[in-house]
Amino acid sequence: MLLVVVAVVLAENVARLSIPYLVKEGIDVGIPPIRQDDDLRPLLGIVGAVLVATAVQAVARGRFLVLQGRIGQHVLVELRRRVFRHFQALSPAFHETYTSGRVISRQTSDVDAISEMLETGFDGLVTAALTLVGTAGILLWLDLELGAVALLCGPFLALLTNWFRTASGRSYRVTREKVALVIVHFVESMGGVRAVQAFRREARNEEIFDDVNDQYRAANLVAFRLVALFMPGIRLVGNVTIAVVLLYGAWLASRDAVTVGVLAAFLLYLRQFFEPMMEISQFYNTFQSASAALEKLAGVLEQRPDVPEPEHPVALPSAAGEVRFEGVRFEYVPGRPVLPDLDLTVPAGQTVALVGTTGAGKTTLAKLATRFYDPSAGRVLLDGVDLRDLAGDALREHVVMVTQENYLFSGTIADNIRFGRPDASMADVVAAASALGADGLIRAMPDGYDTDVANQGGRLSAGQRQLVAFARAFLADPAVLILDEATSSLDVPSERLVQDALRTVLAGRTAVIIAHRLSTVEIADRVLVLEHGRVVEDGAPADLVAAGGRFADLHRAWEDSLV
Repeated sequence: MLLVVVAVVLAENVARLSIPYLVKEGIDVGIPPIRQDDDLRPLLGIVGAVLVATAVQAVARGRFLVLQGRIGQHVLVELRRRVFRHFQALSPAFHETYTSGRVISRQTSDVDAISEMLETGFDGLVTAALTLVGTAGILLWLDLELGAVALLCGPFLALLTNWFRTASGRSYRVTREKVALVIVHFVESMGGVRAVQAFRREARNEEIFDDVNDQYRAANLVAFRLVALFMPGIRLVGNVTIAVVLLYGAWLASRDAVTVGVLAAFLLYLRQFFEPMMEISQFYNTFQSASAALEKLAGVLEQRPDVPEPEHPVALPSAAGEVRFEGVRFEYVPGRPVLPDLDLTVPAGQTVALVGTTGAGKTTLAKLATRFYDPSAGRVLLDGVDLRDLAGDALREHVVMVTQENYLFSGTIADNIRFGRPDASMADVVAAASALGADGLIRAMPDGYDTDVANQGGRLSAGQRQLVAFARAFLADPAVLILDEATSSLDVPSERLVQDALRTVLAGRTAVIIAHRLSTVEIADRVLVLEHGRVVEDGAPADLVAAGGRFADLHRAWEDSLV
């Protein structure tokens, strides 16, 4: 397709550059026969050639725009796909530090800047380059002396263009940074609008937004001032050059050193010569903006996942569900281990509850078991296979985590239940909901399973969202299910409803439950009490209560809270 574009561009520019020459021929060759013999044929032939050149230029131009648009859209589709795929592949550690506003800025405003360059920038650059080179060559060919005078403007144009290129590069890099700040603050404010309104934060948020918005305005004004200096500067050089050529050319014509047709062609070519300089200034605008955007996109695409896919993955077609931690050490901050040296085995089919104070390492252990992170030392194994040797798809098929956020996506209840198994039939979806006792509740909704959950499940209560999340996990049918504070946001009636569903979800599979509410812990076969990343108590819930240790203290405090 690019080869076709090159041919079309060459045809268009040859046709366009031929017109001033044909005007010269019309003056010098077409007009004298009319004055001498009233012979119109030479002039009519030249006029016909002008019309043909105009038609070729128009057709070639149209074809070029279509091909350019097609190529640009192919590039943009692939770029958006790569960025989206790469963001999904990056580990949670990256997304915990890279704000959602910056993610949106990369996929929207930065891609839009590149889109503008592909749609308009290259068109102007290619046309300008061919026009400048072609016009300079034709001017020297028509008359070497007059052409040399016309091209004396070259050094001035080069200095002016180089200044604009350097200054606009700095300016547009700042512009991309400022627009990212606007998007980040807007997304964070709207994403947390409930907290904003609850704490009457609107006025302060408006102050911050006004500040970053004003910074963006100021950065754009700098860019506009540069254009306001560059474009008039080009026009000044161009008009002075045309005046000099007209004066010097008229003197040469008076001495019969050049013809009037050559002088007319020179003036027409000079107009064509300086017009592309305006296109180049516009191209610099779009190019610098796109270049700054591309730097940011490249920075994202250069990020390597903290949990890379194995080069030679081990096949694990089925899993019993044994999870083992061997000498596992993990630290978020170097030198400050959250898990200093953990050895732990969870047999297949066992339900284990993790309890302990905040910061004890419970959620970290769950993230390692799902391979959201890799241990700093040691190994985490599923049925004897190091998680680092399992392909991501295989691991997610066998190990699933349900968190307290229980995120629901735009769509229906059925869509959200089959999230982990997109190919599941409607009968499978209903069976999963029925097994958890949620079928009647769902059918009572306005459209049953086709009820739209609204933004992030806002149409459902916390308990209903949790039941949908459990149905999703039940339908996915993993060998290992990890529940990270999955019932912490529920009221007591909702929790009782979910507790019954939990017993169904956990039956026949390995389960790791992280909970502060000990009502959830009571269904566990085994309780691990963690403190500073170490297991300080391990046993059945009833045995630990009877032993009178840390778990007994936690259990007593929980019972007192219910009174």
